[in-house]
Amino acid sequence: MRWWKVLGLAGVAGVAATGVVIARAERRRQAYTPDEIRTRLRARLEESPGEPARPELKIVGPGDQAP
Repeated sequence: MRWWKVLGLAGVAGVAATGVVIARAERRRQAYTPDEIRTRLRARLEESPGEPARPELKIVGPGDQAP
């Protein structure tokens, strides 16, 4: 076998393995009911700190002056 054939087979195997990982994660994500997702998100919100991780950013347009 030439090296490019081996490289091509390795690429195909990598794509197949990535597809398996994505499909498995998608099945796990879809296993939750909407109520379970809502409950988990609310629990995560309660555990998070009150302040945002970074301050709000002001969008400055071409006619505006930067602060």
